[in-house]
Amino acid sequence: MANATKQQAQEVPEMTQHNMTGAQKAAVLLIAMGTQAASKVLKHLRDEEVERISIEIARMRNVSGDVVEAVLLDYRDSAMAHDYIAQGGLQFAREALEAALGPRRAEEILMRVEAAMEVSAFHLLQTVETTQLVNFIQNEHPQTAALILAHLNARKAADIISNLPEELRTEIIYRLATMGKTSPELLRDIEDVIRQHISSVFGAELSASGGVEKVAEILNSSSRTVERAVLEALRERDPELATSVKALMFTFDDLVHISDRDMQRLLTEVDQKDIALALKAASGELKEKILRNVSERAAQMIQEELELMGPVRVRDVDEAQRRILETAQRLEEQEEITLSRNSQEMVI
Repeated sequence: MANATKQQAQEVPEMTQHNMTGAQKAAVLLIAMGTQAASKVLKHLRDEEVERISIEIARMRNVSGDVVEAVLLDYRDSAMAHDYIAQGGLQFAREALEAALGPRRAEEILMRVEAAMEVSAFHLLQTVETTQLVNFIQNEHPQTAALILAHLNARKAADIISNLPEELRTEIIYRLATMGKTSPELLRDIEDVIRQHISSVFGAELSASGGVEKVAEILNSSSRTVERAVLEALRERDPELATSVKALMFTFDDLVHISDRDMQRLLTEVDQKDIALALKAASGELKEKILRNVSERAAQMIQEELELMGPVRVRDVDEAQRRILETAQRLEEQEEITLSRNSQEMVI
């Protein structure tokens, strides 16, 4: 029996912060709090919630110290967001969190907090699995789908369009790019559609705008494969619109325009294997700039890795370039580097 139990435990996949359910995170939090404090918390939960969390506590295995720390930090950030909202509302909370944690982390926290507070049906969608949202959007009118994407976090929207059929994806992106301000009445109608599918009741009035800025933001969070496919489809349908979207995007190739100092700072944060893989499809100018801004030994190693690499999947190159771009965007949010698409941009 002991051996069977041990074998079963080994078959349970290791938990990470990203693959845990809400009940599992609650279980980790309560375990970390200790029995006395946890019992006080459980008194305030519904019976079904206590049951779900208790089951997860009983099942809890393979939880590393890093995961426990991440869950505790997540709880702290969420509590901070609730406190800021209580002080001055959502906008105040957003500004305070951005100042403390950066725009991207602030947006991730507020997505969950707003959904928990039931601010709107649109915000609840932020927490729905991507596959479920894809199925939902595929059955809606493209204009409705565009309105929903306009409300979603750019990364969430990018995940969705990456999984849509190409023809539908192009139609939705076109409508999103050409969308202006939307009336609160229409948004309430769309919320009614969402409520029918997720059985939630919300009552906030919202106004939202799509436009080329939103499309550029979404494509910046998409893979290069999706980015190219969407821009090509837009170019065939409306060349001027495609040009407008492209002008607002910051792509991997645009890194050629950042300063040498900023490039050096960026490269200290990037895995050397990602650099070699990303350079497989980079322009000669960008390749030369990157190799110029690493040590002679590092440049030699990157060159050797490129020569030995052989054929690689386009998807792997796209992912490496995306990881480097995400690092660059994080450093810009922390005001450590400046990203610019224009090498002539003046600085003082």
